Amino acid sequence: MKQLGNLIERIVERININLRDFGFDAEPYVRETIPMRQLGKFYAFCGITPQHPIHFHFSRSNLAGSYFYGKCTVEHSVLYKSDVRGDELKAKGDRFHFQGSELPVYDDEVIRIKDACLIKTLVHCYSHDPETLEEFLVQNTASMHYANIHGSPVEGCFIGPFGTVDLTTVHDSIIGAFAYVQVGELSHQNVEPGKVWIKAGDLFEFSYTFPKKVLDNYISINPGEKPVGIFIDFVRSRKTDFQSIFDVVTLKAPPDIPRSASLNRYAVIRGKSHIGENVLVAQRAYLKNAWMGKGANAQENCYIINSRLEGNNITAHGGKIIHARLGKNVFVGFNSFLRGTQDFPLTVGPGCIIMPHTIMDLNEPLKIPAGHIAWGYIRNAKDLARHSVSIKALSEVDGKFNLGAMRFKGSGAKFVQAFKHRIEHILEANGAFFDGRQNKGHAQKTQDISFNIMHPYSKGPKRGFYPTIDIRP
Repeated sequence: MKQLGNLIERIVERININLRDFGFDAEPYVRETIPMRQLGKFYAFCGITPQHPIHFHFSRSNLAGSYFYGKCTVEHSVLYKSDVRGDELKAKGDRFHFQGSELPVYDDEVIRIKDACLIKTLVHCYSHDPETLEEFLVQNTASMHYANIHGSPVEGCFIGPFGTVDLTTVHDSIIGAFAYVQVGELSHQNVEPGKVWIKAGDLFEFSYTFPKKVLDNYISINPGEKPVGIFIDFVRSRKTDFQSIFDVVTLKAPPDIPRSASLNRYAVIRGKSHIGENVLVAQRAYLKNAWMGKGANAQENCYIINSRLEGNNITAHGGKIIHARLGKNVFVGFNSFLRGTQDFPLTVGPGCIIMPHTIMDLNEPLKIPAGHIAWGYIRNAKDLARHSVSIKALSEVDGKFNLGAMRFKGSGAKFVQAFKHRIEHILEANGAFFDGRQNKGHAQKTQDISFNIMHPYSKGPKRGFYPTIDIRP
C-alpha cells in the first residue's frame, strides 16, 4: 500500500500548509484514524436513480464505503466510509436566488473532492455560495469521525469528530470536535471544540459553548490517539448490526413499507419498528423499536431507538433519539444526542426546535413544552430552564438576549423565521408532503435506486487504490 501511503502524506502536507498560521499538524490525527490494512478490503458503491444526474469520475483515490447520488469527481483523496449526496445539485439553466438577485447556472453543478481525507464523513451538496454555482469543492481537507460537511465548500480545513460545517464556505480553518458552525463564510478561524455558532450577517447571532469537562466525557481527540467518549462508544456498540447488511449483496425489504416511503438498502431496522407514509429512512440510519409517523425522516447516521415520532419530524444527520416521544413537527438538529431511559423518558412537545449539537442525557423524566427551542447540555428540569426558551418569547427579542451560557443578539423573529423556512424546505425535499401525485421528494424518488459495487486493487503497490473509473449515463 505504498502508493496509498504516499497519497495520505501528500494530503497531510497540503492541509498543514493551509493551516500553518495555527502551527497545526494533521498527521498524527490522520495516521491514527485511518485503518490502512482495511482500506484494501472494503468495497465502495454508488447509488444510481433516474432522477439524479449521473457522472462519476474517480482517479488515484481510495473510496472505501462511499456512495454517491449525483455528479461527483474524486481525485487524490481517501473517502473512508463517507456518504456523498448529490441529490440537490443545480442543473444547467436553473436560476439561483440570492439577496434579491437571480443568477443563471451555466453548467450542471458537480461535487469535486480533491486532496482530501474524509473519515466516516457525510458530504451533502446543498450549495449556497453564489460565487461557485457550478462546482461544490472539498479540497486540502481532513475530517474525523462522523463529521458533517453540509452545503459547505471547504478548502484547507481540519474538522474534528462529530463536527459540522453547515451552509458555510470555509477556508483555512480548524473546526473543533462537536463544534457546529453556520455563519455564511469563515476564513482563518480556529473554532473551539463544542462551540455552536449560528450567524446571519447583521440579522442575528447565536452562540453557545459546552463546558470542556462536559464535552470531554462525550467526545475528545488528542494527537496520535483515536477519538474517545460516549458518542464513540454508542456508535461502536452497534457496529455489528451494520456488518450484516454490508456482508450480503441482496436484502429483502420488510413487507409493510408504504409505497410512498423509502427505506434505504443500507439502513438497519431492528425490533418492532413502524414506518408510516412519506417516511424517509436514509443510508446508515439505525431504527430499533421506532415508530415513524407520516412524513418523519431519519437522515444519514441517525439512531432512533425505543422512541415514537408522531409525524413530520426531522432528525438531521447524526441525530440520536433514545427512549423519547416527539410530537409532530419537531426538529432535531445535526449530531444531537437525546438520551432518555426507560425510567427517565423524554417527551418533546409539538413544534419544538432542538438546536444542532444539543446533548440531553437525562437523570429524571423530562417534558419540553410545545413550541420551545432547546440547546446545550440538559439532564433535568433545572437544566432545561437555563437552556430553552419559547419560540414566541425569542421572536420578540430585538437586541441582546442571554440565558445561561447562551448568547444571542439581533432579531429573534428573523432567527425563528430562518429556522422555520429551512424546516419546511427539508420536509418538502424529503417528500413529507407527497399527496400521491404531487410534491415528490427523496422518500419517493429514491425507491428505485440501484447500487453499483466497486473494489480496489487487492495486491501490489496500488493496493487500496481504486482504478480510474468514469461512469456516465
